[in-house]
Amino acid sequence: MTTTLSNMIDEVLINLAGYTFQQDRATHLMADVAATASTIAAPINLSLGSTESIGKGVLEIDEELIWVDGYDRVASQATVSPFGRGYLGTTLASHTAGTKVTIAPTFPRFVIKRAINDTIRAIGSSIFAVKSTEFTFNAAISAYAFANLNISNILSISWESIGPSKEWIPVRRWSWESSANPETYGYTTGTDVVQTVTIGDPITPGRTVRVVYATDPVAFTTNSQVYATQSGLPESTRDVVVLGASYRMLTYLDPARAAQTSPQADETDAKRPYGASQTATKQLYALYTQRLNEETARQQQNYPIRVHYSR
Repeated sequence: MTTTLSNMIDEVLINLAGYTFQQDRATHLMADVAATASTIAAPINLSLGSTESIGKGVLEIDEELIWVDGYDRVASQATVSPFGRGYLGTTLASHTAGTKVTIAPTFPRFVIKRAINDTIRAIGSSIFAVKSTEFTFNAAISAYAFANLNISNILSISWESIGPSKEWIPVRRWSWESSANPETYGYTTGTDVVQTVTIGDPITPGRTVRVVYATDPVAFTTNSQVYATQSGLPESTRDVVVLGASYRMLTYLDPARAAQTSPQADETDAKRPYGASQTATKQLYALYTQRLNEETARQQQNYPIRVHYSR
């Protein structure tokens, strides 16, 4: 089974629900909602399956947060305020009938998505994405340019031998330039980042040369993207990202309760005192660190440092 961003958001939500013992109240849309803003002259009324738990506040539909100003219990409708669409920086979007509507979500999906992407970028300092590129060897050319590949290190270079052996022969002499002059290699737009590798070994002209390189993991841009394909990280690191996103989300539970003054808040504090979430946060962070170290060691075994000569 391939893991998409949507799958990972659901997994983080399940983990967080287990730690907080809280299930968010929810209902569903009874009619489609267009991607239009609510105005004073023409307010948007959401047709809902139930308004029993609805009040003034935040609703979540798909990944959009919406601020509701009022509600009609009889008509099962909620009125969106003029500033309510795309609330707190979420993206204003259309929604279809039957879509889940979460009431005052503890962990909004768009925030979890951001935490997942932040974790992917952060673990790039310990685990690199492995990619490859190929070019045809030309005896008249020594330095070969790569534009916008964001190469952080060359892991190996090899070339395909002649004949039916299908052997890829390692290149032992090469040097790498992380920041080359773009104009030297025909790039004049001013936005291209050019890096080069210079081959010193004798290679049969016309043969394919493969460069395996390390680069930074790439964050998600859509929910349907597959984790390993988009990030460039191995599938085994999926749980590392889930753990990292989970501890990031739990970190902000206590600040949300810091200013609450009400009988209900006092009752909650008696059972779960302020700072209680930090225990779960520390536990998750320890698991995250352990798994990150394991994956780092595994990658170092799979891609050991290879000796090569630059001259």
